[in-house]
Amino acid sequence: MAFQWRSFAVAMVIGLLSSTYGAGAVTPQVPVLWDAKERLPKPDLSALPRLRFLTTTDFPPFNFLDGSGKLSGFHIDLARAICAELGIVEKCQIQALPWAELEGALRKGEGEAIIAGIAATPESRATYAFSRSYLQFPARFIIPKSKALTEPIFAKLRGKRVGVVAGSAHERMLRDYFNTVQIIPFDRPEDLYADLKAGKLDAAFGDGMRLAFWLGGSDAAGCCRFAGGPYLAPEYLGSGMAIATQADNPALAAALDYALQEISMKGTFAEFYLRYFPVSFF
Repeated sequence: MAFQWRSFAVAMVIGLLSSTYGAGAVTPQVPVLWDAKERLPKPDLSALPRLRFLTTTDFPPFNFLDGSGKLSGFHIDLARAICAELGIVEKCQIQALPWAELEGALRKGEGEAIIAGIAATPESRATYAFSRSYLQFPARFIIPKSKALTEPIFAKLRGKRVGVVAGSAHERMLRDYFNTVQIIPFDRPEDLYADLKAGKLDAAFGDGMRLAFWLGGSDAAGCCRFAGGPYLAPEYLGSGMAIATQADNPALAAALDYALQEISMKGTFAEFYLRYFPVSFF
């Protein structure tokens, strides 16, 4: 009985998400993770001497060096927009370091925040205070454009051959939530994509962001499209990206929350999202 209720609840959630973010939408979907009815208090950071964001250079499209060697990316634009919302542009700095040096630099006071994709987990919360999540990574299905799988696809996937990377969180999620499909595990994403293009699979399931980059690349050659979802499942996929501060500085994390909400409500976040993710994974 418990399993039946869980399956029913999952089906309801999937159906609601499919109707909200259906692949037939005319305009790209932008994730909105903030409640417009919640108004966070504006912080007073006039006494803050500096806000230095620490990041890396090797995580495109979030942070990377462009052709002229300039630090660029989604995180860089987001950090600057945060400083603008907080009214501290003149105190704002961004420094790139190797990933392994980020924690030590924050601990030594060489920066005030890390914007580099550190996951907010029970273990990491012992070291950091985190802003709320500003971007999450849903699971998605992609299917060949020639396949006649119309929305909602939950029931229509029954018995279909669905590829997924073996041993991944997405495989576990697929087995738990879509256990009526025929699961085909692959050791390498490249092999999964090749079989999907060749018509040997009815669908592939995986990380929406990675699938979006593949769909928009030359290798996919316009073969496929998103269908169903997006499916947000923190227990499998984590809680998404957040900005980390020192554990004893929750006030700064709260200030970042205010700025992130304002950026979302004003449409600035949507502008950044569509700039760096032209094929939306939502």
